[in-house]
Amino acid sequence: MCMDQIGIRSEIKNSTRWVIKIGSSLLTNHGRGLDRKAIDCWVGQIEDLWVAGREVVLVSSGAIAAGMSRLNWKQRPATVGHLQAAAAVGQMGLVQTYETSFKRFNRQTAQILLDHDDMANRERYLNARSTLQTLLSYSVIPIINENDTVVTDEIRFGDNDRLAAIVANLLDAEVLVILTDQEGLFDSDPRYNDQASLISEVESDDTRLDTAAFGGNTNIGRGGMLTKLQAARQAANSGCSTIIAGGFLDKIIPRISKGEKVGTFLRTKKKPLTARKKWLASQLQVRGALHLDAGASEVLMQKGRSLLPVGVVSVEGNFSRGDLVSCLDDNKQEIARGLVNYSSSDTKLIKGRGTSSIFDALGFREEDELIHRDNLVVLS
Repeated sequence: MCMDQIGIRSEIKNSTRWVIKIGSSLLTNHGRGLDRKAIDCWVGQIEDLWVAGREVVLVSSGAIAAGMSRLNWKQRPATVGHLQAAAAVGQMGLVQTYETSFKRFNRQTAQILLDHDDMANRERYLNARSTLQTLLSYSVIPIINENDTVVTDEIRFGDNDRLAAIVANLLDAEVLVILTDQEGLFDSDPRYNDQASLISEVESDDTRLDTAAFGGNTNIGRGGMLTKLQAARQAANSGCSTIIAGGFLDKIIPRISKGEKVGTFLRTKKKPLTARKKWLASQLQVRGALHLDAGASEVLMQKGRSLLPVGVVSVEGNFSRGDLVSCLDDNKQEIARGLVNYSSSDTKLIKGRGTSSIFDALGFREEDELIHRDNLVVLS
């Protein structure tokens, strides 16, 4: 796979607000317990960013892995109760370690625990944004993790890669850095292919990346390279570029900040979405899907118009008025998502119909549009 090669990454060098995510395997030395020496090293690099005039938000994995080590558990547990117990134990040590390390520089830190409900609720989403912006204005470093002690699979982000991308959207960050135990994204899995080549630089929406991004959850964390690619595409909704790089590389954060070509740079040319549409795009709890005909797909993607019932071919899921649903093209690819004006049962009755016949089908008409353009965000 031939990817673009550009010199110094000026977009990174000139950026001011960063979100940095550090993975579980890095923080716990592949599950052996919190690696305080490594954490001190990253903290020192982050402090140097602040001194250089950049704002940094840290998204840190590691609570469950740290808890497993403290409890002497060798295998990641499968039950929710055990996972939440490990997170509760591990979060204490994780935050204490960060606080102690940043205290060397008289830097204040703040712990922020989030779950998907916090982001799905518009008011709580805005409250989180306000809190984080206030902390940054006082030069306090927010340390964010998923609230694993109470979260369930239904409201889980899935991994902290996605959480980091949502935080980048939330704060209009310019750079998302995902530090992992790999040097970056390769054109094939380097664990099984000695000829695999590191992808240096490419647009985040390049479809060739889909086959290059191998999965493979580890015994320590949940994310693989596929989730990191998905996170990069999520971050692109706010015009944020992403770098996936090896956390153990010497002085990796300063090297990235200077624009050095390390890791994989997933750049974006997307124009940032409006605040409301960024919120819509960040939601992971989609309640159903609308399959669209070619005409409706084109109208959404090319003209930015509302979705009318006439363009819907079929309906999936059980959703209520106001729920978030996906809009799929004829290849079953998600091209948009939005807040629907009719329930799934009502949508099935009006799909394929013109606006004027909504009343005939239902005996009432709430809205002319199935999804109004103000409540719809195009993803492709």
